[in-house]
Amino acid sequence: MEDQKMYVVEVEKAKEGRSNGRPSRGPVYRNVLAKDGFRPLSHSLQSCWDIFCESVRKFPDNRMLGEREMSHGQAGKYMWLTYREVYDLVLKVGASMRVCGVKQGGKCGIYGANCSNWVISMQACNAHGLYCVPLYDTLGAGAVEYIICHAEVSVAFAEETKISEVLKAFPNAGKFLRSLISFGKVTQEQKDMAGNFDLKLYSWDEFLLLGMQEKFDFPAKKKTDICTIMYTSGTTGDPKGVMISNESILSLISGVNHHMETVGEEFTDKDVYLSYLPLAHIFDRVIEELFISKGASVGFWHKDVKQLIDDIKELKPTVFCSVPRVLDRIYSGLVEKISSAGFLKHKLFNFTYNYKLGNMSKGYRHSEAAPIFDKIIFNKVKEGLGGNLRLILSGAAPLSSTVETYLRVVTCANVLQGYGLTETCAGSFVARPDELAMVGTVGPPLPIIDVYLESVPEMGYDALGDTPRGEICIRGKCLFSGYYKREDLTKEVLVDGWFHTGDVGEWQPDGSMKIIDRKKNIFKLSQGEYVAVENLEGIYSLASSVDSIWIYGSSYESFLVAVVNPNMEALRSWANENGMTGDFDTICENPKAKVYILSELTNIAKEKKLKGFEFIKAVHLDPVPFDMERELITPTHKKKRAQFLKYYQNNIDTLYKSTR
Repeated sequence: MEDQKMYVVEVEKAKEGRSNGRPSRGPVYRNVLAKDGFRPLSHSLQSCWDIFCESVRKFPDNRMLGEREMSHGQAGKYMWLTYREVYDLVLKVGASMRVCGVKQGGKCGIYGANCSNWVISMQACNAHGLYCVPLYDTLGAGAVEYIICHAEVSVAFAEETKISEVLKAFPNAGKFLRSLISFGKVTQEQKDMAGNFDLKLYSWDEFLLLGMQEKFDFPAKKKTDICTIMYTSGTTGDPKGVMISNESILSLISGVNHHMETVGEEFTDKDVYLSYLPLAHIFDRVIEELFISKGASVGFWHKDVKQLIDDIKELKPTVFCSVPRVLDRIYSGLVEKISSAGFLKHKLFNFTYNYKLGNMSKGYRHSEAAPIFDKIIFNKVKEGLGGNLRLILSGAAPLSSTVETYLRVVTCANVLQGYGLTETCAGSFVARPDELAMVGTVGPPLPIIDVYLESVPEMGYDALGDTPRGEICIRGKCLFSGYYKREDLTKEVLVDGWFHTGDVGEWQPDGSMKIIDRKKNIFKLSQGEYVAVENLEGIYSLASSVDSIWIYGSSYESFLVAVVNPNMEALRSWANENGMTGDFDTICENPKAKVYILSELTNIAKEKKLKGFEFIKAVHLDPVPFDMERELITPTHKKKRAQFLKYYQNNIDTLYKSTR
């Protein structure tokens, strides 16, 4: 890596191909902030419970958890519980859980959308040393039953609307689940049904009274104790239970703090966070633990994605964590608004946008790049997002450079991509604010991990090449403790303390990481060429007429085919120009539309200088977006490739027959 700003430092030399059959690996790097060693964790904090108690002591009257008051289906103001009020509720919930016979090391399920009671139940688990086991909202009834039985969940909390879903997991779940508590009310019918299964069912208010007369001591907790088992919706096979210890979460919080302090953006008790990404996922869980450790405020969305912007305006958050799908939606909304604002306003906006972007490219901080234009032009965008937003974090999937750059310029906030997995306790890499060169990357590693790239010869990725590429391998205290009851799967990915992520990365000259591929998603075509399909999907998605694309290749065929979700507006306007009538579904079936979309894909392939065998030779258009209902994608929007093939098998066969 050449001489320039460097955010990483080498701590171990590279290794050539090894005798144990493992491929060569590049040097081990860590964040330059940790060149003399990682920051030690505080001795007084052993667990997530200690973090919360510390904040209750320091900030008893700070607003902690807020929800919007609902009347006649309309969302009103945020109503808040303070740190002390939450603490008192946690004590009641904890005592009632103990009355139900759950002890340290027991498993407690939580099922439902984010809300105050979710966090209160989670803190009660922290207090009594129970493993918190989120039950997935989006994995369907089969998965809820699977997780309850696999993790041996004996007590569970559920959103009022999810009680019936949990009851569907009986009689099988009855072997383990003894008590079920609603975050709201329960009906008599549900009580009767639970009675048949020997299950105790409580409303929230009933449950709080259960332990009123009892006093329980908190058990001693250690850093190495498991805090939560998060089941991840792998793209193949049953969900895997990822065991996360107190130490993983404490070390992640320490690393994020270290990173944010050095860029002058540290979090404080004045921060306000909008909670809408599922608490059942590690990304939101650790971010909320982080804000709780600061005495900051967490406000919950009111569970309607169409009203998310309304929640933002009402809450006025300072920090917003998101996923590309939502940011893409915000981006499209803004672009749409501006292009329909009339010629002059549009021209003025483009001029100010290019001026500010130009200055940011020269190295100016976003707040100093065009302060006057921020006040008169971009302020409207800022106000539309509540007016106080200073940080947007994006995770779970790659955010397109176009959207990232645009939001960095117009929102007057820092927009940062991060990368991590449940197994690495979320954040492993985070980009730096005001470094425009980092757009499209996930930034340097957090100052809590060591990283190397391992060559993937069968995909042509060389960790020792001029541009080092390979599978990202991570070591550090934030790593998971293993897959619950799956020693075999743990051994596959944890080798000598290093976690093999399965993601292929490319080091940038400044020590940032760019995620370029997935290790497993390779096809070998009949002529022996390997195709890294995820990389190609990323390239073809750049076509404005394509919303989503799934590419398929087979070792019996010499070329690639694809299923495309066309962009409705682009396809409709093309149809109008070409005198075609009918609704969107009809247009998608028209052979001319397929020819049009294929030509758009071919143009991109030529523009990006793809190899001949990487060109797509035939497409099927599906007007229905790839969704979870058909089990095509996971809750974090990763493609389940085996399921795609099963679902579209007939279309694929037809494409190959008609194109040969």
